[in-house]
Amino acid sequence: MIFDIGPLKLLTLLVLATLVFGDKLPDMITRARDLIRAVRSFADDAKEDVRRELGPEFKDFEFEDLNPRTFIAKNLLGDDDALGLREIRDSLRLDGEAEELREAARTLSRGVDLTKPSAAPVAARAADGSEPVAYQPVAYDTEAT
Repeated sequence: MIFDIGPLKLLTLLVLATLVFGDKLPDMITRARDLIRAVRSFADDAKEDVRRELGPEFKDFEFEDLNPRTFIAKNLLGDDDALGLREIRDSLRLDGEAEELREAARTLSRGVDLTKPSAAPVAARAADGSEPVAYQPVAYDTEAT
């Protein structure tokens, strides 16, 4: 609902407004409606005056484009590449490289028991072709830490 007001809260507000304002409530609602219409009409007239003063080259000008979020969405992220940023945006996408890294990590992690500390994976088979060597202890250097 509007402003995150549930139906029960809205009903409570209506009952309270009726109790507080009584017979004046319909007149107040009518005046508020007329005020909103007058402000909206004034804003529309001002927009038309600005468009007329800007001239025919700005006939498709929209005031919503002055909002920074709308400008960014329309000009930088939109389908038309008016500023030439599509090539830059596409070059910054790292989906392919990320998938290559994931595949490399999957390949390297096959046959590795991550529960054993201080062990590094080595070749799948020993040099002489005997039983596979899964782990070789890593030398621990106490002065390096």
